[in-house]
Amino acid sequence: MKRILTLILLVGASFSLKAQEDTREADSLRHEFGRQSLKSFTQKSTPYADTLDSGNPAVKVVLYNNGTYRYVKDLSFVAAEDVFTEYWDTRTVDPYKEEPDAIPDRFSLWIVDTLDSYVCPYVVKPRSQYGYRHGRRHQGIDLPYPTGTPVPVAFDGRVRISDYVGGYGNLVVVRHANGLETFYGHLSKRNVEPGEWVSAGDIIGLGGSTGRSTGPHLHFETRYRGAAFDPSWLIDFETGTLRHRLLRIRSWYFNPNQRYVQSIDDEDEIFRTDEEDRLLAEEQAKKEAAARAAAEAAAMRYHTVRNGDTLYGIALKYGTTVKSICQLNGIKETTVLQVGRRLRVR
Repeated sequence: MKRILTLILLVGASFSLKAQEDTREADSLRHEFGRQSLKSFTQKSTPYADTLDSGNPAVKVVLYNNGTYRYVKDLSFVAAEDVFTEYWDTRTVDPYKEEPDAIPDRFSLWIVDTLDSYVCPYVVKPRSQYGYRHGRRHQGIDLPYPTGTPVPVAFDGRVRISDYVGGYGNLVVVRHANGLETFYGHLSKRNVEPGEWVSAGDIIGLGGSTGRSTGPHLHFETRYRGAAFDPSWLIDFETGTLRHRLLRIRSWYFNPNQRYVQSIDDEDEIFRTDEEDRLLAEEQAKKEAAARAAAEAAAMRYHTVRNGDTLYGIALKYGTTVKSICQLNGIKETTVLQVGRRLRVR
């Protein structure tokens, strides 16, 4: 009986190790897939012929007239998700009103998967970058955009705002299933209404120069729970490429001074593990402590007591005070100074 129990434990342990290996492999593949970029695609204009059940009540199969098909989410299920019910406000630009500290230090967002699509709003070199501009915070980027040019939505989602909003002029805000929101400002015309569902590539408006604008352009923002970050972390607008299918976000992305960086060293820093961050922080703390100690040692000065020296005379000589000398050496103002004693005066 004991041998049987031992065998069962060994087999169980073997299965457990195999499960751990499978999980690690799955996580590795998931990460590898998430790091892959994605080219903007042209929305299909082929009309669909029918929809079929997929076996998953939240997913449907759409059949097109040209014989192709695609899996799509059933909007009746998507509409009930928290992301489309909580903080849903069709007038307020930032309904969350959260402090920056409320955002996790790091987290990941799936931007596209097998059920979500992507279309670059416009392939062009941005005219004005994210960050401070003329002393004011610029929370997105500006893309040169001729008036009347159709503006496609970047990802599948639901229109939260379609209105004329102050400096934005005609503004459309679309919330996506991952919690991300994309903003499209200065439009000459809005083609959608709040509550409408849109698919990547659908035309939500026309380019223009409404609101606080010096000429035709599209103001494009990306926000998460009301906090803006540089859209260039997400999209390379000069090529139209979505940089990553899985976007790993750090809290410092939301700093208005923090723009996208693309060097290998910067990428490595962004994707460090928590343990690596902890070790690096400890190493940095040690270096800083050593530097402080070295600076203090370099600033230290000493005086060797001679015949006739007094604490007042020594303090006067070195531009300090009797109280300071006493504190540095653990003595009192009444202490009798012995010739040859070494006193720290700084």
